Amino acid sequence: MKNETYKLFADIERIGNRAIKKAQEENWRKGLPNVYEIGNKIVYALPDGTFTTEYKF
Repeated sequence: MKNETYKLFADIERIGNRAIKKAQEENWRKGLPNVYEIGNKIVYALPDGTFTTEYKF
């Protein structure tokens, strides 16, 4: 891969990571969980820092 291409991909990843972090923080400020898939299971990261596989909206 050319150096220019690698730099472009690295920049895109950096921008995406910042956007994800901002969205996660905004969810928690609003009292919403962040949702992940870990080992083919849906996991909710609640604003208080706990994780659960069950979340009641």
